Amino acid sequence: MSKTPEILVAEDDPNLGLLLTEFLKKKGYHVSWAQNGDEALDLFVKGSFDLCLLDVMMPKKDGFSLAKDIRANHQQVPIIFLTAKSMEEDTLQGFKVGADDYLTKPFSMEVLVARMEAILRRSHSDKSVPSLAEEIVLGNYTYVPGKMRLSIGDTELKFTPKENELMKLLCENLGRPVSRSYALKLIWGDDTYFNARSMDVYMTKLRKMLKEDPRVQLLNLHGEGFRLSVEGL
Repeated sequence: MSKTPEILVAEDDPNLGLLLTEFLKKKGYHVSWAQNGDEALDLFVKGSFDLCLLDVMMPKKDGFSLAKDIRANHQQVPIIFLTAKSMEEDTLQGFKVGADDYLTKPFSMEVLVARMEAILRRSHSDKSVPSLAEEIVLGNYTYVPGKMRLSIGDTELKFTPKENELMKLLCENLGRPVSRSYALKLIWGDDTYFNARSMDVYMTKLRKMLKEDPRVQLLNLHGEGFRLSVEGL
């Protein structure tokens, strides 16, 4: 990466917040630390961040609400939730609001950095595509992978990095099945149960984005995976 990544840390625990900040700085990141959700949103709006680390349980604004506000300002910035909550519904809620990853406390700092680096590499790779990236026509939709953008008529939709990776994979295999295991290992790194559930959440979001043209179908293939197809192609 050509510039030092800017990281927003939103963590109300002063001990963990300080530990995270100092550890990430030693790893070469620029870090801005907020101790509540409102402060974090203010920092985000005023700054330019490459990745956000958000605690879920925070005063003034919880992590899920903060993530929604961040997504309203910037669809593409990667988000990792850091939380003591380990219930399945909390994990899925995190992915529904656009999280790229989810770590349950206590966690290894080295594992966190490894996941951050993987996400930043993918995000940087997407941004490195020329602005005049190839457009993919899907019925009445136009998809531009390099801009993480899907448009139909006057409506333009923005993908998060993981949504964009899934969409690219489906388009690369247009009309052909994409196995669940392959997609999970390629994009999430492994095919664990929680990753599989989060992928289902993302697929549901993609289907909603594609619902305006009935010729474009994102199908669930029982026992196989998924297939994106366009009637007539």
